[in-house]
Amino acid sequence: MAETSAAETDGYRIDREPFYLPAGDELKLFQAACDARLPVMLKGPTGCGKTRFVEYMAYRLARPLITVSCHEDLFASDLIGRYLLKGDETVWVDGPLTRAVRLGAICYLDEIVEARKDTTVVIHPLTDHRRYLHIERKGEMLRAHPDFLMVISYNPGYQSVLKDLKQSTRQRFVSLEFGYPDPEKETRIVANEGGVDLQVAARLVSLAGKIRRIRDQGLMEGASTRLLIYAAKLVHHQTPQREACRTAISLPLTDDRRLQETLNDLIDDYFAGDGTEIKTA
Repeated sequence: MAETSAAETDGYRIDREPFYLPAGDELKLFQAACDARLPVMLKGPTGCGKTRFVEYMAYRLARPLITVSCHEDLFASDLIGRYLLKGDETVWVDGPLTRAVRLGAICYLDEIVEARKDTTVVIHPLTDHRRYLHIERKGEMLRAHPDFLMVISYNPGYQSVLKDLKQSTRQRFVSLEFGYPDPEKETRIVANEGGVDLQVAARLVSLAGKIRRIRDQGLMEGASTRLLIYAAKLVHHQTPQREACRTAISLPLTDDRRLQETLNDLIDDYFAGDGTEIKTA
Protein backbone atom coordinates (compact mmCIF):
# COMPACT_ATOMS: atom_id res chain seq x y z
CA MET A 1 0.00 0.00 0.00
CA ALA A 2 1.34 3.42 -0.94
CA GLU A 3 2.35 5.64 1.96
CA THR A 4 0.19 8.66 2.62
CA SER A 5 1.72 12.11 2.91
CA ALA A 6 1.09 14.67 5.64
CA ALA A 7 -0.47 16.94 3.03
CA GLU A 8 -3.11 14.30 2.27
CA THR A 9 -4.19 13.93 5.89
CA ASP A 10 -3.70 17.44 7.27
CA GLY A 11 -7.13 18.61 6.16
CA TYR A 12 -8.78 15.91 8.26
CA ARG A 13 -6.85 16.39 11.50
CA ILE A 14 -8.25 18.02 14.63
CA ASP A 15 -5.75 20.80 15.29
CA ARG A 16 -7.10 21.97 18.66
CA GLU A 17 -7.92 19.72 21.61
CA PRO A 18 -11.71 19.49 22.01
CA PHE A 19 -13.10 19.97 25.50
CA TYR A 20 -14.20 16.58 26.79
CA LEU A 21 -14.80 15.24 30.31
CA PRO A 22 -14.68 11.41 30.55
CA ALA A 23 -17.72 9.78 32.11
CA GLY A 24 -16.14 6.39 32.77
CA ASP A 25 -13.70 4.05 31.05
CA GLU A 26 -14.60 5.11 27.49
CA LEU A 27 -11.12 6.51 26.74
CA LYS A 28 -9.36 3.31 27.73
CA LEU A 29 -11.89 1.10 25.96
CA PHE A 30 -11.72 3.09 22.73
CA GLN A 31 -7.92 3.00 22.85
CA ALA A 32 -7.98 -0.77 23.30
CA ALA A 33 -10.40 -1.20 20.37
CA CYS A 34 -8.20 1.02 18.22
CA ASP A 35 -5.07 -0.96 19.13
CA ALA A 36 -6.90 -4.20 18.28
CA ARG A 37 -8.31 -2.69 15.05
CA LEU A 38 -11.86 -3.37 16.17
CA PRO A 39 -14.74 -1.27 14.80
CA VAL A 40 -16.59 0.76 17.44
CA MET A 41 -20.29 1.52 17.85
CA LEU A 42 -21.37 4.44 20.05
CA LYS A 43 -24.89 4.22 21.48
CA GLY A 44 -26.65 7.07 23.23
CA PRO A 45 -29.31 9.80 23.09
CA THR A 46 -29.15 12.82 20.84
CA GLY A 47 -26.72 15.52 21.90
CA CYS A 48 -25.03 13.61 24.72
CA GLY A 49 -21.46 13.99 23.40
CA LYS A 50 -20.85 11.05 21.04
CA THR A 51 -19.48 13.19 18.22
CA ARG A 52 -17.38 15.29 20.61
CA PHE A 53 -15.93 12.05 22.02
CA VAL A 54 -14.88 10.88 18.55
CA GLU A 55 -13.28 14.26 17.84
CA TYR A 56 -11.45 14.12 21.16
CA MET A 57 -10.15 10.60 20.50
CA ALA A 58 -9.04 11.54 16.97
CA TYR A 59 -7.05 14.40 18.49
CA ARG A 60 -5.67 12.24 21.28
CA LEU A 61 -4.62 9.47 18.86
CA ALA A 62 -3.34 11.96 16.26
CA ARG A 63 -5.54 10.33 13.60
CA PRO A 64 -7.30 12.11 10.74
CA LEU A 65 -11.08 12.07 11.11
CA ILE A 66 -13.59 11.86 8.26
CA THR A 67 -17.21 12.27 9.35
CA VAL A 68 -20.33 11.37 7.38
CA SER A 69 -23.77 12.47 8.60
CA CYS A 70 -26.04 9.67 7.46
CA HIS A 71 -29.47 10.25 5.93
CA GLU A 72 -32.09 8.25 4.05
CA ASP A 73 -30.81 9.38 0.64
CA LEU A 74 -27.24 8.25 1.34
CA PHE A 75 -26.25 5.77 -1.38
CA ALA A 76 -23.27 3.43 -1.41
CA SER A 77 -21.71 5.56 -4.14
CA ASP A 78 -21.85 8.57 -1.81
CA LEU A 79 -19.56 6.67 0.55
CA ILE A 80 -17.35 4.84 -1.95
CA GLY A 81 -17.03 7.32 -4.81
CA ARG A 82 -18.02 7.69 -8.44
CA TYR A 83 -16.78 8.61 -11.89
CA LEU A 84 -17.23 12.29 -12.72
CA LEU A 85 -16.81 14.19 -15.96
CA LYS A 86 -14.01 16.76 -15.71
CA GLY A 87 -13.38 18.62 -18.91
CA ASP A 88 -13.12 16.05 -21.69
CA GLU A 89 -12.31 13.09 -19.48
CA THR A 90 -14.01 10.90 -16.92
CA VAL A 91 -12.13 10.60 -13.65
CA TRP A 92 -12.70 8.60 -10.49
CA VAL A 93 -13.32 10.59 -7.29
CA ASP A 94 -13.05 8.80 -3.95
CA GLY A 95 -15.94 9.09 -1.51
CA PRO A 96 -15.33 9.75 2.20
CA LEU A 97 -15.22 6.06 3.15
CA THR A 98 -12.68 5.20 0.44
CA ARG A 99 -10.62 8.22 1.40
CA ALA A 100 -10.54 7.11 5.04
CA VAL A 101 -9.56 3.56 4.06
CA ARG A 102 -6.67 4.84 1.93
CA LEU A 103 -5.42 7.44 4.42
CA GLY A 104 -5.73 5.40 7.61
CA ALA A 105 -8.30 7.79 9.07
CA ILE A 106 -11.10 7.28 11.55
CA CYS A 107 -14.29 7.07 9.48
CA TYR A 108 -17.23 8.18 11.61
CA LEU A 109 -20.72 7.39 10.31
CA ASP A 110 -22.99 9.52 12.48
CA GLU A 111 -26.54 8.22 13.09
CA ILE A 112 -26.03 5.22 10.84
CA VAL A 113 -29.63 4.01 11.17
CA GLU A 114 -30.69 6.97 9.04
CA ALA A 115 -28.83 5.50 6.04
CA ARG A 116 -30.33 3.06 3.57
CA LYS A 117 -29.96 -0.59 4.60
CA ASP A 118 -28.32 -1.51 1.28
CA THR A 119 -25.81 1.28 1.84
CA THR A 120 -24.61 0.12 5.25
CA VAL A 121 -23.83 -3.33 3.84
CA VAL A 122 -20.78 -1.90 2.05
CA ILE A 123 -18.98 -1.44 5.37
CA HIS A 124 -19.25 -5.13 6.34
CA PRO A 125 -15.96 -6.30 4.78
CA LEU A 126 -14.21 -3.45 6.61
CA THR A 127 -15.55 -4.53 10.00
CA ASP A 128 -14.27 -8.09 10.24
CA HIS A 129 -10.95 -9.86 9.69
CA ARG A 130 -10.91 -9.00 5.97
CA ARG A 131 -10.58 -5.21 6.34
CA TYR A 132 -11.07 -4.43 2.69
CA LEU A 133 -13.41 -2.25 0.64
CA HIS A 134 -14.85 -3.57 -2.60
CA ILE A 135 -14.98 -0.76 -5.16
CA GLU A 136 -17.19 -2.53 -7.67
CA ARG A 137 -17.16 0.15 -10.36
CA LYS A 138 -13.37 0.02 -10.51
CA GLY A 139 -13.05 -3.71 -10.00
CA GLU A 140 -10.77 -2.97 -7.03
CA MET A 141 -10.36 -4.67 -3.67
CA LEU A 142 -8.86 -1.92 -1.51
CA ARG A 143 -7.06 -3.13 1.60
CA ALA A 144 -7.54 -0.85 4.58
CA HIS A 145 -4.59 1.14 5.84
CA PRO A 146 -3.35 -0.33 9.18
CA ASP A 147 -4.53 2.80 11.02
CA PHE A 148 -8.03 2.80 9.53
CA LEU A 149 -10.81 2.64 12.12
CA MET A 150 -14.56 2.42 11.54
CA VAL A 151 -16.79 4.16 14.10
CA ILE A 152 -20.57 4.42 13.93
CA SER A 153 -23.16 5.99 16.20
CA TYR A 154 -26.87 5.70 16.69
CA ASN A 155 -29.63 6.63 19.09
CA PRO A 156 -31.38 3.55 20.54
CA GLY A 157 -34.29 5.78 21.56
CA TYR A 158 -35.36 5.95 17.90
CA GLN A 159 -35.37 2.20 17.35
CA SER A 160 -38.26 0.89 15.28
CA VAL A 161 -38.92 -1.85 12.79
CA LEU A 162 -37.89 0.49 9.99
CA LYS A 163 -34.99 2.25 11.74
CA ASP A 164 -32.82 -0.18 13.62
CA LEU A 165 -29.46 -1.80 12.96
CA LYS A 166 -29.58 -5.28 11.52
CA GLN A 167 -27.92 -7.96 13.63
CA SER A 168 -25.54 -8.63 10.74
CA THR A 169 -24.26 -5.08 11.23
CA ARG A 170 -24.51 -4.78 15.02
CA GLN A 171 -22.47 -7.89 15.69
CA ARG A 172 -19.47 -6.56 13.80
CA PHE A 173 -18.79 -3.86 16.39
CA VAL A 174 -17.72 -3.47 19.97
CA SER A 175 -20.02 -0.97 21.65
CA LEU A 176 -19.66 1.95 24.05
CA GLU A 177 -22.82 3.24 25.71
CA PHE A 178 -23.22 6.95 26.35
CA GLY A 179 -25.70 8.85 28.46
CA TYR A 180 -25.98 12.41 29.69
CA PRO A 181 -23.10 13.40 32.00
CA ASP A 182 -23.65 13.50 35.74
CA PRO A 183 -24.87 16.93 36.95
CA GLU A 184 -21.47 18.13 38.16
CA LYS A 185 -19.73 17.30 34.89
CA GLU A 186 -22.61 18.52 32.76
CA THR A 187 -22.52 21.84 34.62
CA ARG A 188 -18.82 22.22 33.87
CA ILE A 189 -19.41 21.35 30.21
CA VAL A 190 -22.27 23.84 29.80
CA ALA A 191 -20.31 26.59 31.57
CA ASN A 192 -17.19 25.99 29.49
CA GLU A 193 -18.88 25.55 26.12
CA GLY A 194 -21.63 28.10 26.63
CA GLY A 195 -19.58 30.87 28.22
CA VAL A 196 -21.73 31.31 31.33
CA ASP A 197 -20.91 31.08 35.04
CA LEU A 198 -21.37 27.87 37.01
CA GLN A 199 -24.52 29.14 38.72
CA VAL A 200 -26.38 29.66 35.45
CA ALA A 201 -25.01 26.40 34.05
CA ALA A 202 -26.18 24.51 37.16
CA ARG A 203 -29.72 25.84 36.79
CA LEU A 204 -29.77 24.82 33.13
CA VAL A 205 -28.63 21.33 34.09
CA SER A 206 -31.26 21.12 36.84
CA LEU A 207 -33.91 22.18 34.34
CA ALA A 208 -32.74 19.50 31.92
CA GLY A 209 -32.90 16.86 34.65
CA LYS A 210 -36.53 17.75 35.34
CA ILE A 211 -37.38 17.66 31.61
CA ARG A 212 -35.71 14.28 31.19
CA ARG A 213 -37.93 12.87 33.92
CA ILE A 214 -41.18 13.87 32.18
CA ARG A 215 -40.60 12.02 28.90
CA ASP A 216 -43.60 9.79 29.68
CA GLN A 217 -45.84 12.80 29.01
CA GLY A 218 -45.09 12.63 25.30
CA LEU A 219 -41.62 14.04 24.72
CA MET A 220 -39.63 12.03 22.19
CA GLU A 221 -36.34 13.05 23.81
CA GLY A 222 -35.15 14.84 26.91
CA ALA A 223 -33.23 18.10 26.77
CA SER A 224 -29.77 17.28 25.44
CA THR A 225 -26.49 18.69 26.68
CA ARG A 226 -26.18 20.31 23.25
CA LEU A 227 -29.42 22.26 23.76
CA LEU A 228 -28.23 23.42 27.18
CA ILE A 229 -25.05 24.74 25.57
CA TYR A 230 -27.13 26.54 22.93
CA ALA A 231 -29.21 28.18 25.68
CA ALA A 232 -26.04 29.17 27.52
CA LYS A 233 -24.58 30.70 24.36
CA LEU A 234 -27.72 32.79 23.90
CA VAL A 235 -27.40 33.99 27.49
CA HIS A 236 -23.73 34.76 26.87
CA HIS A 237 -24.83 36.93 23.95
CA GLN A 238 -27.19 38.97 26.14
CA THR A 239 -30.44 37.05 25.65
CA PRO A 240 -32.63 37.02 28.79
CA GLN A 241 -32.34 33.63 30.46
CA ARG A 242 -35.97 32.55 30.25
CA GLU A 243 -36.18 33.60 26.60
CA ALA A 244 -32.93 31.74 25.89
CA CYS A 245 -34.37 28.57 27.43
CA ARG A 246 -37.63 28.83 25.50
CA THR A 247 -35.77 29.44 22.24
CA ALA A 248 -33.08 26.79 22.67
CA ILE A 249 -34.89 24.14 24.72
CA SER A 250 -38.70 24.34 24.78
CA LEU A 251 -39.39 25.10 21.11
CA PRO A 252 -36.85 22.64 19.61
CA LEU A 253 -38.08 19.76 21.80
CA THR A 254 -41.74 19.77 20.77
CA ASP A 255 -44.42 21.37 18.61
CA ASP A 256 -47.16 20.29 21.01
CA ARG A 257 -48.63 23.41 22.64
CA ARG A 258 -49.56 21.57 25.84
CA LEU A 259 -46.05 20.22 26.26
CA GLN A 260 -44.56 23.60 25.46
CA GLU A 261 -46.64 25.15 28.22
CA THR A 262 -45.39 22.48 30.64
CA LEU A 263 -41.78 23.15 29.63
CA ASN A 264 -42.24 26.91 29.88
CA ASP A 265 -43.68 26.50 33.39
CA LEU A 266 -40.55 24.56 34.35
CA ILE A 267 -38.37 27.27 32.85
CA ASP A 268 -40.21 29.89 34.89
CA ASP A 269 -39.62 27.83 38.05
CA TYR A 270 -35.86 27.69 37.45
CA PHE A 271 -35.38 31.18 36.03
CA ALA A 272 -37.70 33.33 38.11
CA GLY A 273 -37.53 37.08 37.81
CA ASP A 274 -38.17 39.53 35.04
CA GLY A 275 -36.05 37.57 32.53
CA THR A 276 -33.47 40.30 32.03
CA GLU A 277 -30.78 39.02 34.39
CA ILE A 278 -27.61 38.18 32.44
CA LYS A 279 -24.71 36.25 33.97
CA THR A 280 -21.86 35.31 31.68
CA ALA A 281 -18.46 33.88 32.36
